Amino acid sequence: MVSAKQLNISLPDGTVKHVEEGTTLAELALSIGAGLARSAVLAKLDDQDVSLGHLLDQDASVRFVTSNSDEGLSIIRHSTAHVMAGAVKELFPSAKVTIGPAVDDGVNGFYYDFEFERGFTEDDLEKISKKMKESIAADLPFLRTEVSRKEAQALFEASGESYKLELLEAIAEGETVSLYQHGDFIDLCRGPHLPSTARIRSFKLMSVAGAYWRGDSKNKMLARIYGNAFPSKKELKKHLQKVEEAKKRDHRLLGKKLDLFSFSQAVGGGLVLWHPKGARIRSIIEEFWRQSHFDYGYDLVNTPHIGKAQLWQTSGHLDFYNENMYAPIEIEGNPFYVKPMNCPFHIEIYRNQLRSYRDLPIRFAELGTVYRYEPSGTLHGLMRVRGFTQDDAHIFCTPDQLDQEIKRCLEHTFYLLRAFGFEDFEIYLSTRPEKFVGAEEDWEKATNTLQTAMQSLGLTFTVDPGEGVFYGPKIDIKIRDSLGRTWQCTTIQVDFNLPERFKVEYVDKDNNRVKPFMVHRALLGSVERFFGVLLEHHAGAFPSWLAPVQAIVLPVVTDLNDYGRQVRDQLRASGLRVELDERNEKLGFKIREAQLGKIPFMLVVGKREAEREGVAPRTRSGEDLGFVSTNEAAEMLQKDAAWPERPQHKEV
Repeated sequence: MVSAKQLNISLPDGTVKHVEEGTTLAELALSIGAGLARSAVLAKLDDQDVSLGHLLDQDASVRFVTSNSDEGLSIIRHSTAHVMAGAVKELFPSAKVTIGPAVDDGVNGFYYDFEFERGFTEDDLEKISKKMKESIAADLPFLRTEVSRKEAQALFEASGESYKLELLEAIAEGETVSLYQHGDFIDLCRGPHLPSTARIRSFKLMSVAGAYWRGDSKNKMLARIYGNAFPSKKELKKHLQKVEEAKKRDHRLLGKKLDLFSFSQAVGGGLVLWHPKGARIRSIIEEFWRQSHFDYGYDLVNTPHIGKAQLWQTSGHLDFYNENMYAPIEIEGNPFYVKPMNCPFHIEIYRNQLRSYRDLPIRFAELGTVYRYEPSGTLHGLMRVRGFTQDDAHIFCTPDQLDQEIKRCLEHTFYLLRAFGFEDFEIYLSTRPEKFVGAEEDWEKATNTLQTAMQSLGLTFTVDPGEGVFYGPKIDIKIRDSLGRTWQCTTIQVDFNLPERFKVEYVDKDNNRVKPFMVHRALLGSVERFFGVLLEHHAGAFPSWLAPVQAIVLPVVTDLNDYGRQVRDQLRASGLRVELDERNEKLGFKIREAQLGKIPFMLVVGKREAEREGVAPRTRSGEDLGFVSTNEAAEMLQKDAAWPERPQHKEV
């Protein structure tokens, strides 16, 4: 008998596993460990995606993708979307299938869009879930086949799947056409997928919605089903609890309850109306932002809301960004556009005079309000609006100064974000894409500078190869909120495009006119979106320094209202934001109202407090702090409401 050929399989940890030819990847995983066999969903064979049923026939390197990885979770969710689509087709044969990707929006893990004569209902979701469980119990394999374009076309024409025919046309000539099948359901898909439906262990269909085909309102409205899936029931349960908590923290709900902001159809969608308390918080955020910029050596500027068409032609916005801009208005025969960005205005301020290397670096910062067209279906409270204020800055520096300026930006952003209560960050470095402007040596210098700046500050980051914008490399920083959700916040971008378009120059040491390095930089992102994230992060219970009302005086009876006014006025005179509840209501009612209003401190005043010229403070969490004099209360509240300590700026 001829013995089977022995293969050498290299694993990620550097070890080599010896297996017989014909061993499946699933068997290889089991030989490494039962835990790996249970969690593996896919294998990378010499960096190529292959199923666990693949037979090994030569020496190779193998890396297993597990269910607890981001890639593994995406495969689980995409496979679950296919099972859902199969269930929909079985229950509602007239439904046409479109696309069903894995997503991660903090609530949902996948969706599938269908053309259907009506929207899906909650009852439909129950039926679809039941049918999905039947497919999962049947342990149906996900089978991949490669077919010719003609074969795929014949298949989808026969089944009447017109959207699949449209998607098929978009596949480049010569590119592989692959189909995935489980049971009777066949879909046009690149994959990869789980080995079988039984590997889907925990899922839930979350909601239904409408969505235009390809996101274009000119196209047909489709019926969308959202869902999520996790490797275990425990993880799904934890996620659903987080979703429920997120609903309670929804900034739109809190904004209404706390009377912070609103939207009006009379004004227009995506345009925020700030109420007094919301405007107070916003003004504190902006005041803190301005002071931090003075501390970090910026000059503040202000620019108009509109600019001539020629400005946007020079910047390239009319060529590359026109669909996000509003129609022009005509002034004395000249077309003007409301600004979608602040960059050209800051450049014009720089160009107002000839600059020397001795003047650099120049740092211009502005809370500049911009306007961008967003379809009504994409608007989402403060998170997606049409008019918003960008915490914008542009830095003009010499090549030798770039490293120092990037470090300064990074130190500044972490100071600001931590001041507002964020401590957990994800950092990404995006490098040169295939299509780019500028010299390769400038790209290399800028990218290396971004990388070494982060390394010198001890930051952990992920490199996204080729994900930079066409005009320069960038750093993106996401903040993780109290529910573990991530939000894009800071971006620091080097720009080789606008300095060239606007002929931005400075005179160097040799009296030559040369282009400076230009850095775009937003630390909070937009004030509106950051406000929404901050509101949900704190669940409306802002720290005292941000709270619109820091304390409220609560007289036990209306006879003590005069004394309550004295306390309020004394505390206001010491710089505190204090209100008085003069209503003829029971104390317990007033306390509950103040707690619902998220006010940090309640200052109860009864007859004894009035006689002793003091108050009895309570925190919004319910802690009773006992009697203190009014002066002591002022000192206590001032200490609690102090701004986060400002940095003693030093050159970095």
